[in-house]
Amino acid sequence: MNKTDKNNFVISADIGGTHITAAVIDLENKMIIEGTRTRVNVNSQGTATEILKSWSAALTQAYEKFGSPVQQVALAMPGPFDYEKGISLIKDLHKYEAIYGLNIKLYLSEVLRIDAADILFRNDAEAFLQGEIVAGAGTGYQKALGITLGTGFGSALSFDGIAKDLNLGSELYKDSIADDYFSTRWFLRRYREITGLSATGVSGLTLTSKHSAVVRGIFDEFTVSLSFFLKDIVLAEKPDVVVIGGNIAKASGLFLNGLSNQLTAGAESLKIKLALLGEDAALMGAAAGFESRSELNILLNANQPDNQFQ
Repeated sequence: MNKTDKNNFVISADIGGTHITAAVIDLENKMIIEGTRTRVNVNSQGTATEILKSWSAALTQAYEKFGSPVQQVALAMPGPFDYEKGISLIKDLHKYEAIYGLNIKLYLSEVLRIDAADILFRNDAEAFLQGEIVAGAGTGYQKALGITLGTGFGSALSFDGIAKDLNLGSELYKDSIADDYFSTRWFLRRYREITGLSATGVSGLTLTSKHSAVVRGIFDEFTVSLSFFLKDIVLAEKPDVVVIGGNIAKASGLFLNGLSNQLTAGAESLKIKLALLGEDAALMGAAAGFESRSELNILLNANQPDNQFQ
């Protein structure tokens, strides 16, 4: 990949538990370049080689679809992760354990032939909320709480347009941590405990909910647990809006009303909204990290003494 204006274009990717989605972002115009979207399935329980090849393939394909040089890469990554150094710290989460301790930044730098300094990582929940604040359900709110419900439980808080990871998934909850209760694997485990049967995913359960009291009961249980867990966070942080995303949010008809009723009790001004941008939110939010870095560099340079005549 050849040098180009680093301020304009970014190859951005959202890494989920079963796939990676990549696209080229035009930072100046705050838009995704249509035709560059690329989705590649990932076996998150596979070998390190399998995982990293899938990621690099998606990034390379997005770049090739764009057809012009791009010299910056941003990735929305689940945690735990050393986002500055680009080293995965994921373990005991039933996903991506094979890449634990590996320097993903150096790997992608070599494969994509991009300077390591031009590869940024951002927490996926943080990137999701940042995107929704810029152009989605969080637009216009001073303080927003964002949660993502999928293969893991992500959380972030935005104040005055800047989103930061909350890492609520690692908080102790019942006999484990929150990530084990507000994620796809909880639904599958609970369904198996009650019925003795296996389900392929939350989407499959949702399809049977109309005719299955068991499935509706599982969603009711989920609603009560999530409401109880989030209530204290809402009371402490006092957000203006809670933005909910992730694949489980597609089943919002089975839990959103109950969750909204519980969280807004005593906080009538609080808004509960579904995310509007889908995966585009994390793509935009991850790429925005380059804008933040540019603004910081400008500020630091402005504060440096002028030594040119010394």
